[in-house]
Amino acid sequence: MNPIMFQIGPVAVRWYGVLMAASVGIGTWLAYRQGPKVGISEDDVLTVVPLAVILGLIGARVGYVITNWGYYATDPREIIATWHGGLSFHGAIVGGIVAILLYGRFAKIGFYKFADMFVPGVAVGIILVRIANLINGESMGRTFGSSMTAHPTQIYGSLIGVVLLIIALRQEARPHLPGYIFWSFVLWYSVLRAGIEETFRDNPLYLWGYVNPTLGIGLFTLTQIVSVPLIIIAAYMVLRWRDRERAEGIGAETAGGPVANEEKPQEP
Repeated sequence: MNPIMFQIGPVAVRWYGVLMAASVGIGTWLAYRQGPKVGISEDDVLTVVPLAVILGLIGARVGYVITNWGYYATDPREIIATWHGGLSFHGAIVGGIVAILLYGRFAKIGFYKFADMFVPGVAVGIILVRIANLINGESMGRTFGSSMTAHPTQIYGSLIGVVLLIIALRQEARPHLPGYIFWSFVLWYSVLRAGIEETFRDNPLYLWGYVNPTLGIGLFTLTQIVSVPLIIIAAYMVLRWRDRERAEGIGAETAGGPVANEEKPQEP
């Protein structure tokens, strides 16, 4: 696929940038829509979003460069060539968390209110960025079988984003303790990314490494290794939130979302 959407003279508009901009726009709209429902003003939403986007992009690029330093060390000019792709999701989350903490401290708004509000937008970002990866021909899957066909891991990743978005929107529609959506997102993203996308993605392997060329499976990538403690921590936090919700009279029907209740407890 051609990574350039269209070109006017020397100016090339790339699909990656367009889809990134679309994800920011949709994510901002989703946060703007949800903010007042959880006690965050529209002004606060429109102020924190640009900060989260900027620090998120910086964190995403720094994280990707660090984990692929062998490539960038040979050509440092590529470090700033973000139009060639190369963003770390975990780095983006770290950057976004820093932004939320900084602004939340200034505006005296709890971290978890912001974090829950941003989850649907982050899921949209996963959907669209993985489509951009497909267009750019990056984040490729392993080949399998005698035909040497590659797994469409970009599509797997985009579908994971769809699942996460559905979960988050369902959770938003029901009363919950602030933080439940955030930790549920961390849990399910880590499980689905490590268990599905990374299993078939053609990334370097660590520990002893295992490859099944017939199925196109590879274990273990760095993301899978990092996901293990994240899954443990997130699962513990989700269970902890569910127990607190039951104690507060809210309850949760599944690990995917709390059941309805008229009264919302205070943020932890």
